[in-house]
Amino acid sequence: MKTVKIGLLGLGTVGGGVYKLVERQKSEMVSKTGADVEIAKILVHNRNKKREGIDESLLTDQWKDIIEDKEIDIVVEVMGGIEPAKTIITEALKAGKNVVTANKDLLAVCGEDLLEIAAAHHVDLMFEAAVAGGIPIMRPLRQCLAGNEITEVTGIVNGTTNYILTKMFELGMSFEEALAKATELGYAEADPTADIEGLDAGRKVAIMATSAFHSKVVFDDVHIEDIKYAKEFDSVIKLIGIARNTESGIEACVYPMLLSSEHPLASVRNSFNAVFVHGDAVDDVMFYGRGAGEFPTASAVMGDIIDVIRDMVNGCTGRISNTCYRELPVKKCRDIRSKFFLRMQVENRPGVLASIASVFGEHKVSINKVVQKIITDGMAEVVIVTDAVKEYHMQDAQEELLRMPIVKEISSVIREY
Repeated sequence: MKTVKIGLLGLGTVGGGVYKLVERQKSEMVSKTGADVEIAKILVHNRNKKREGIDESLLTDQWKDIIEDKEIDIVVEVMGGIEPAKTIITEALKAGKNVVTANKDLLAVCGEDLLEIAAAHHVDLMFEAAVAGGIPIMRPLRQCLAGNEITEVTGIVNGTTNYILTKMFELGMSFEEALAKATELGYAEADPTADIEGLDAGRKVAIMATSAFHSKVVFDDVHIEDIKYAKEFDSVIKLIGIARNTESGIEACVYPMLLSSEHPLASVRNSFNAVFVHGDAVDDVMFYGRGAGEFPTASAVMGDIIDVIRDMVNGCTGRISNTCYRELPVKKCRDIRSKFFLRMQVENRPGVLASIASVFGEHKVSINKVVQKIITDGMAEVVIVTDAVKEYHMQDAQEELLRMPIVKEISSVIREY
């Protein structure tokens, strides 16, 4: 009976979870895969740090110890970041080792290149854990839904921002209060920039779009806006990652958006994630669950490890590699069509609404709803919801409105799903 040996790169939160899960699953592995499994080496920064429950003889601070070990069949990378992860994974693939990674930063930039290297050396490169933690989404996109022409992948793929927005919307917390609570509970990193500025979600959108539409989308292609707050028209705000395959090109964006309370994603609360997929055959499907954490993410890594071992046992590693057989354009943000919600402070006198409507009309912005609320000192609050319009038409209209003496300020602008 073959024993598959694993080299583990990183022993932080996720790495520790992977180690524990491998140990927990050992007695089941022969039945599940046809082979035994063991972790043979673990790359760490500091070998002298005490780690309870870890065999210290497995630790190394030299990554080449893992790459050059001919007995290691699978390299599991949970370090994060671009380098040295890119170099190590590249060398592992070239050495004929299968790779499982949770590295969204790396895959969003050069995932296609790494998949090409894996294909050239007939090995597996698996990355289920790179998007939405324990929620199975990459395997469904690449395998289960492969018989579909997928036109949209929309989701809440960052638990930190979803937790913050949930508390702001439901409890009336300020952004600062909600972020502090998220940090206290361990949902937010010490530096939450990648979460609250939408960068984390943007990387995941690039990876999902590439797999769903069979065309290369990288992180720099994704238009990203950070989280804001508004509350009108019986809707909730979520930070939504959107990938759409349209006739004129791929749209890849991360926006704070107003969702109707009836939309399935509106009920995704706190640190949970969900991904909504539309295919021509399957119609709508949604994947929901824990998007991060020690064991949810380790669960996805372990699922990939089991898949790789099954491929090894059956002699078919490398069977699914780079699926980008199209070269579709990625649309610029200015050409993407969205519905917008605007809240404005304007002079409260006759003719103001007509003047505002005229500006929108001149810039090809169609108005869907208008609500006027009287406030003090001769000013009124006007809330406007548009039909779907191109981004640059909306920007041009806003710029002209701000030049008008009757408009004191545009208090908030947010897209509506």
